[in-house]
Amino acid sequence: MTRIVSKKPRPKKCRNATCRSEFVPARPLQTACSVGCAIALTQTQKARESRRQEKQERAARRAARERIKTKGDHLRETQAAFNEWIRERDRDLPCISCGRHHEGKYDAGHYRTVGSNPALRFDPLNCHKQCVPCNQHKSGNIVEYRINLVRRIGADQVEWLEGHHEPKRYTIEELKAMKTSFRAMTRSLRGKTE
Repeated sequence: MTRIVSKKPRPKKCRNATCRSEFVPARPLQTACSVGCAIALTQTQKARESRRQEKQERAARRAARERIKTKGDHLRETQAAFNEWIRERDRDLPCISCGRHHEGKYDAGHYRTVGSNPALRFDPLNCHKQCVPCNQHKSGNIVEYRINLVRRIGADQVEWLEGHHEPKRYTIEELKAMKTSFRAMTRSLRGKTE
């Protein structure tokens, strides 16, 4: 006949983050020193699980929204990323049209508008920081824009911009890649100034 020798349980630390006291467990799988700590530990675990589920649901919603985006949605997002990069690139320069520095809002003003020449939509030579009054209220203030653009990039580049350009048809993958690239360039420029 064999005798079963029971070992004395070793002391454990309570898993409740606010307690962490040592105790001798009454049961082999006991993790908390008291009923109050066990309840607090259960609530903490439930809250952690709830946060994890919420994070998964947000990721699923984000992925679903991404799947139903149209090419136009991607084009708008890419344009916004490009405009942000232009404003950051030209941050220390004055308005391309009026030459003023002011506290107001700035746009990324296209010399050849997107409507008249969509092939130059994302061309950095065609877009510069422009104050809102010049861009929106004076329809681009194009005469002054051209004069200052010649000074900034040269007459031959301006003539190239004014020439004929074949239309570009972007795929959704190209637009996503361009958006990522413009955002990375913006972050890079901001990192240099901080």
